[in-house]
Amino acid sequence: MSRVPAPPRPTLALSFIEAFREGDETRTRAQVIQFGARKARSLLEAMLEAPDAVARQAAAFGLGELGGAASVKLLEHQLALEEARGSHDGAAVAEAITQALGRIRGASARASLARRLERLVASDRPEPADLNDVACALWRKRHPELIPIVRQCLERLAHPTPTALHGLLVLLEKPPEELRHWAADGSVPIELKGEVLTVLTEELPETLVSTLPAFISSAEPLMDTAVNHKGAASAYCVDLFSLLLLKPEHLLPMLPDTTLDRLRDMARKWVAATSSLKCSLQAAVLLKHLGRKEDAALLEAHRPADPTLAKVFDDAAQVLRG
Repeated sequence: MSRVPAPPRPTLALSFIEAFREGDETRTRAQVIQFGARKARSLLEAMLEAPDAVARQAAAFGLGELGGAASVKLLEHQLALEEARGSHDGAAVAEAITQALGRIRGASARASLARRLERLVASDRPEPADLNDVACALWRKRHPELIPIVRQCLERLAHPTPTALHGLLVLLEKPPEELRHWAADGSVPIELKGEVLTVLTEELPETLVSTLPAFISSAEPLMDTAVNHKGAASAYCVDLFSLLLLKPEHLLPMLPDTTLDRLRDMARKWVAATSSLKCSLQAAVLLKHLGRKEDAALLEAHRPADPTLAKVFDDAAQVLRG
């Protein structure tokens, strides 16, 4: 008879779940360490049986932090249960489990994610968000053995437009120099380049920072269309800015001055754009990091009417004015 884990002590479990619910990953991780590996695994295993989806999501996060083959086994078993629910809550927990598996080192986690991908592709119409989650998790596990698996899944998927899975295959197949030339190639669909950027937002190795100028240059011919019409061109700019703003203090100084000048010009155009408010906000934040004093007036002239959004422009202008 299998041992049924003892129920978690309420105060410990509730404190852990509350930290996760608030999005405080630092505190959540600290509590896993504080529990100790043996106690934490017992607590988290019991939490996987909770009716509350947030509790199960928190348990998945904790097991991802613990790592190891035992955590992978628990997570894969729970993933099958969540997939079988066919509910919104089940999908949310499956997403948390996918992300947790992406953080666990080793071949067993990689194999578990590959099986998750194969099940998704075998379903009638996998959700793009689910494919995105698995693609990003597999990028964290990047390994040559994944190439034939991803390629076969794409052949079976036959999706009419590029997905994050297409972006993952590009990144798995192309070394940095080849990726740089590929990104600079104007014949490559901008939608596919955008999916590559989406996957890189999950994790950008320093070996691929040298490819960013090519991705930035690819956006320049799109600017007139992007700032005036919502579509593939504006979506590409959102993907590009999202990647650059992950760690701007670290990333932007690594780019050549000529690239930063191009990026500043693009950001100035986007600040005044109307096709994508998200991209306009991102452009304001970019100018805060790479703009000049004279850009403050531009930011103030195009600040949104909404006070919360306007604060993003005001903060950037204040920084530039010194």
